[in-house]
Amino acid sequence: MNNNIFLCGVGGQGTVLASKLIASAAMKKGIPVMSAETIGMAQKGGSVTSHLRLGDDLYCPMLGDGMADIIIGFEPAEAVRNLHYLKPDGCVIVSENPVKPVTSMLKDTGYDGTEMIAYLKRHIKHLTIVDCESACREIGSMKAMNMVLLGAALRSGAIDLSMDDIKTSMRERVKPQYVEMNERALDYTA
Repeated sequence: MNNNIFLCGVGGQGTVLASKLIASAAMKKGIPVMSAETIGMAQKGGSVTSHLRLGDDLYCPMLGDGMADIIIGFEPAEAVRNLHYLKPDGCVIVSENPVKPVTSMLKDTGYDGTEMIAYLKRHIKHLTIVDCESACREIGSMKAMNMVLLGAALRSGAIDLSMDDIKTSMRERVKPQYVEMNERALDYTA
């Protein structure tokens, strides 16, 4: 069975680490993986995307329109902007907490993500909205957002991996002092 996963956010949210953990976990299970990332302006809060394709008979790492089984959106506007990748019956896991672009902060455009979340609610049948700020406060680190969203994505059933698969990869890729906190974030449910 093939599994197409699209992750999107802005620089500094841990999108790339989440992508690498999924890919590593799949490879450990003998599942072929192809991936591609766009991290151009990541250091400055720019868009970050990861295309992940898991399964047999893969010839290109990039997803085309309407191919993603799941979109994991680390930022509401980024999730909406990339909806064209989602299958008609696909799943979206999204943080309800926006990251204001520099232009919004300079001009005070009022962007707070609510319009994007409302759009998703109107257009996406299989939608999970996660209050990542509250989750991260409870866990004790704002850097745990990626694992909170990844845990929600795994619980959705749209990714053919288990929590244990990801935890095994996490123990190999994350500094030992952060593993326990990241595991709590992965297991977090509101």
